[in-house]
Amino acid sequence: MSGAATLLVVVGAVVVLRTAPCAAQSAAAASLQSGKTFIETPVYSLEDDRRVLALFEGLRVADVTDGMDAVGLQNVGLMDPEIRPLWKDTEQFSHRVTGIAVTARYVPTNRPAAGRMATTEEYDRWAGDWYNRLSSEPFADALRPGSVLVIDDATEADVGSIGSNNIMFWKTRGMVGVVTNATARDTDEIIVERVPLYFRRPGRGIRPGRNEIESVNRPIVCGGVPVGSGCRVKPSQRGLRSDAISAVCPIFSIRKNRSFRSRIRSTWSKW
Repeated sequence: MSGAATLLVVVGAVVVLRTAPCAAQSAAAASLQSGKTFIETPVYSLEDDRRVLALFEGLRVADVTDGMDAVGLQNVGLMDPEIRPLWKDTEQFSHRVTGIAVTARYVPTNRPAAGRMATTEEYDRWAGDWYNRLSSEPFADALRPGSVLVIDDATEADVGSIGSNNIMFWKTRGMVGVVTNATARDTDEIIVERVPLYFRRPGRGIRPGRNEIESVNRPIVCGGVPVGSGCRVKPSQRGLRSDAISAVCPIFSIRKNRSFRSRIRSTWSKW
């Protein structure tokens, strides 16, 4: 039996009044009460990142797409085309980047907005507390040279989680670009700063009262594609390591490499 039961015998009939869960069931239920993630986060070294990025040097999105087709990965990693670059450099192609994913997920909040407060100072304290406790940027500590920040945001909240100030700070940490399934604000300034940004549309509001940080470097969905920290495409535990972005969000490097199929096949065999 799966658990102990309390029984009542009535004129030869057996009636089950209550079934108590067995110890194993209780332990399993207890482990789920606080939440559980079933997809593990792989951890790679900076040297791992550099080795993989070197394999993709000189490849365009089209080259990688064709190479993935050639090894049986048709339509894998193709993000929604509505996610587009904020700006384009048609001379040096500096809006194109290749990187290793650092992921962050913001969710819409159910907490009340600030409402009208007595003074602007009171509002500033409320907003600062929200930033510090509920909607901070803990992923900044995970950014390093070659990182691409991939954000799954509260898409219906009209919130500009990305702005001209924080995107420059992230860049100082080594980040080479940002991809989000939602919005950004201060877009004119970001164009001047020339930080690569791929997004859906401009947003307006600040994070307080609109979203909360849910997780960092856990699996997210961006543009219809599952993305994990240091995301790699590894069919059957082997195959091409395809970072959050190399799996074919439109941000690859400049030069066409005529031997892309052999390079992708070579990468496939190494993993």
